[in-house]
Amino acid sequence: MHQIFKMSTKNIISGFSKLNKHAKLELVGSKFENAEQVIEELKSYWHDDPAKQKLFDEFSENTISNFYFPYGIAPSFVINGKSYLVPMVIEESSVVAAASNGAKFWSNKSGFRAEVISTTKVGQVHFIWKGEVEKLQALFPFLRQEMLKGTKHHTESMEKRGGGILDIELVDMTDEIENYFQLKATFETVDAMGANFINSCLEDFAEILKEHFRVNEYYDGEERNCRVIMAILSNYTPDCLVKTEVECSVECLRKAGDIDDPEDFAWKFEKAVQIAKVDPHRAATHNKGIFNGIDSVALATGNDFRAIEAGGHTYAARDGRYRSLTDIDISGGKFKYSLTVPLALGTVGGLTALHPLAKFSLRLLENPSAKELMMIAASVGLANNFGAIKSLVTKGIQMGHMKMHLLNILNSFDLNEREKNLAVAHFANDKVSYTSVKKFVDSLRKEAKIENY
Repeated sequence: MHQIFKMSTKNIISGFSKLNKHAKLELVGSKFENAEQVIEELKSYWHDDPAKQKLFDEFSENTISNFYFPYGIAPSFVINGKSYLVPMVIEESSVVAAASNGAKFWSNKSGFRAEVISTTKVGQVHFIWKGEVEKLQALFPFLRQEMLKGTKHHTESMEKRGGGILDIELVDMTDEIENYFQLKATFETVDAMGANFINSCLEDFAEILKEHFRVNEYYDGEERNCRVIMAILSNYTPDCLVKTEVECSVECLRKAGDIDDPEDFAWKFEKAVQIAKVDPHRAATHNKGIFNGIDSVALATGNDFRAIEAGGHTYAARDGRYRSLTDIDISGGKFKYSLTVPLALGTVGGLTALHPLAKFSLRLLENPSAKELMMIAASVGLANNFGAIKSLVTKGIQMGHMKMHLLNILNSFDLNEREKNLAVAHFANDKVSYTSVKKFVDSLRKEAKIENY
């Protein structure tokens, strides 16, 4: 017997978006016993400058406060012979340290060599059409010209910058879904990420497509009816690719950090990458380490890290199995490690032009083009991944990670500066865990009580 549940509607809020900011705060605060304290806590993270706070409020909807992430710097990144101070925005302990260590490690070994392979982006119009495929294929060259002409008002300024619509093709997907077709368009958006440009073009394509079937005398009956399902860019950009790599002799790895035996290190490193090529469980964590670096740079420069991750993970599974995004070659006494990843980044438009720290990040990087930013972000991703594997095949990941996490643990105990300094000194040579830190803090406070007594 099925039991029918009725959803309570007493906690459903209507019209929240229409409230002013203070009213939203009061409503949220009313959910807590200490409402005034909660409201003051949320307000304490507002920007002191009302104009800047208004700017942040307008980035998103229903804003009541700001959520801060650390803004760090990874120095000494040498990429194609140029040195960078790379901004990174991330809350995870040890990521900036790993990037910095990786940059330093390779800085005196010719650094990172990076190249942009291509910058093509993709958008699609998905539609259902009941008609003869051969007829549509025959008329498609004319339709293509109609769409290029009909979107000229969007593309003129982009074309002046060297971008625009590269191609539009008809894709027959009727084997997958009955009567399902796509318009697959490729774009070059130069230094813009280009989402708004691409989506504007695609929505115009959709209208032109429907009108094409409606008025063209070559179609009759049901052929005149085209049902557009959606028109949207794709975050899978397999032809918007960047490659970065590091290389040195195996022997030059000797005594580099925790590497005592370079041949053994290179062998274990190679096996670790091979495992990530064949085991999806390991590949997911392997690639996560790459995106630790890439996402940090994306956030710092006002780019969409969620789109980047979606495209990157799809690319990692492009042959039907999820695999590592990196490749290793150890031959002829050389250690060569590389990353190839799709990255759709922009340095103009969107938050890159609005967020004060995003603009600062780009100035810090000496106002790179989108291609240069792709190479920087990919190199940071490779540096983070290299550092993670280096730790895994030598001393293990937890020693370094937990040392960096120590301050987070100590802060959870609300220690004063003296107690914190004593704890840091104590764990300089001891293994860090929450239990061991709690035990030390308890003993420290027990001693303090005895002294005070």
